Amino acid sequence: MTSPFSAILFDLDGTISDSAPGILESLTYTFRQVGVPVPDHATMMSFVGPPILDTFHIAMGMDDELADRTLAVYREHYFSHGALDSRMFDGIDVVLRTLHQAGLPISTATSKPETPATYILDHYGLVGDIDVITGASDDEVRSSKADVVEEALKRLDARGFDISRPVLVGDRLHDVEGAAVHGVPVVFAEWGYGSPAEAVGTIATAATPLDLLPILLPESDAAGSGAAGSGAAGTSAADLAGRA
Repeated sequence: MTSPFSAILFDLDGTISDSAPGILESLTYTFRQVGVPVPDHATMMSFVGPPILDTFHIAMGMDDELADRTLAVYREHYFSHGALDSRMFDGIDVVLRTLHQAGLPISTATSKPETPATYILDHYGLVGDIDVITGASDDEVRSSKADVVEEALKRLDARGFDISRPVLVGDRLHDVEGAAVHGVPVVFAEWGYGSPAEAVGTIATAATPLDLLPILLPESDAAGSGAAGSGAAGTSAADLAGRA
């Protein structure tokens, strides 16, 4: 089986994992603990996916001291209470397994720190189909999506994988913009937390995880089961490769 891409990067929150319940609960707890007003639900949902320190600094207007204190409270609560208050999106396990069995190298590219990211993926039995788990560094020095994408590509390259035609699957604007820094095209995960406007600049959209297969691996048997909801319907592998 062939693919228009040589390596696949996956966002985690909103793409592999429906992690919003645990993140929102931990953020609510954290803001109350540090004495910060809890934003409304729509605002809180916008915090799911982007780097957490960016949220504290930019969206919440915190200075460095308060942001660092808030991060410490959030990390402790999320890892002990919120990390597993999530579920994998239906079909994403099939997608990862199918891509892996086809020999396509896979790395995550998540703004979530690698320790909880690994914990979550291991809990749901997905680590065997992912070659490299790449995320924000636990100290948040590497946290921007552009930096995470760069690191994911470096790690895949160091393992001897072909990174000449990578693609990222993600659901938020910061996925699109971060990947673009390195010339990596994006397939937009419509089932995630982003709005349709955030898909501008992507090469394709997928309504459900299974709709990824006709885009990423068009000759697979699983792909034939239907990408009726795919924004790339009618787009050939050659077309996608050219657009990438």
